Amino acid sequence: MKKEKIHIEYLLNASTRSIIWNAISTPIGLEDWFADKVQMKDKTFTFCWGKSEVRKAELIGTRINSFVRFHWLDDEDEKSYFEFKMNFNELTSDYVLEITDFVDPEEKDDQFELWNSQIDTLKRACGM
Repeated sequence: MKKEKIHIEYLLNASTRSIIWNAISTPIGLEDWFADKVQMKDKTFTFCWGKSEVRKAELIGTRINSFVRFHWLDDEDEKSYFEFKMNFNELTSDYVLEITDFVDPEEKDDQFELWNSQIDTLKRACGM
């Protein structure tokens, strides 16, 4: 079954872009909200949840202080990815975190709930 591309935006009340950038692009930052343990070797990130779930993703794109894009190595769809992109809203002086992901259509609602939960954790971890 073909995956659907989803796009979600979250308004973050971060005081600096470095807070968000570190949270979305470094293993230590990702451990605060995305996974229990994150390791990086070259362009491969290993994400661990709990004692048994492990997934690896390749960093396929990045622009400092802008976005990071990953592709799960176990995903057969070569075109799918997940991306964290940060933008500054000049009108509100807030940062917006945009998440792009590819999901199976029947899992779309669950994926939105998961991202909402993860972003709540991100906000708490970063004091937003």
